[in-house]
Amino acid sequence: MTRIDIKDIQHYIGRNIGTSKWMEITQSRVNKFAEATGDFQWIHVDEERARTEMRDGHTITHNFLLLSLIPQFFDQIVTITGLAYGKNQGAENINFLRPLATGSKIRIQLTLSKLEHCPSKGWAATFHIIMEEQASDKVVLTMDLQLLLVAAQDKCDKAGPRSVSTNHHQPLALGL
Repeated sequence: MTRIDIKDIQHYIGRNIGTSKWMEITQSRVNKFAEATGDFQWIHVDEERARTEMRDGHTITHNFLLLSLIPQFFDQIVTITGLAYGKNQGAENINFLRPLATGSKIRIQLTLSKLEHCPSKGWAATFHIIMEEQASDKVVLTMDLQLLLVAAQDKCDKAGPRSVSTNHHQPLALGL
């Protein structure tokens, strides 16, 4: 886990922040995602049919399920301190590069690729994400996640707001 104080974030531009833990994508998780989204396409949920009709004999994971795991992986890699909040501003360049068989293990690598200070708003940060599959060393997904990072303010400072560091973890609001 990497801890970055918001006042020092500019030092991380272009650097690999870290790598998440491996996570197995179980058929149970895929089925629950299908129930939550109403996407019951057989290639995701019908194990019997997949054994005979899919090239590798496995169901495949919903691509949007993979996207939905990004916040969980992100919080395994980095804690940004000194924030009032972090807000998801969107994603660009989302590429699903290959199907992921259910039962596979995945993880992400996170790099801070771009940072822009927005006066009176905070930092517009772009994190490049690479999702890879354990057994194949192949990339499954790439994307650029854009976050607005707003520094906490010291309310006791009569000269005006300034960034302060906090010692507790504040998960970012990364809902896609």
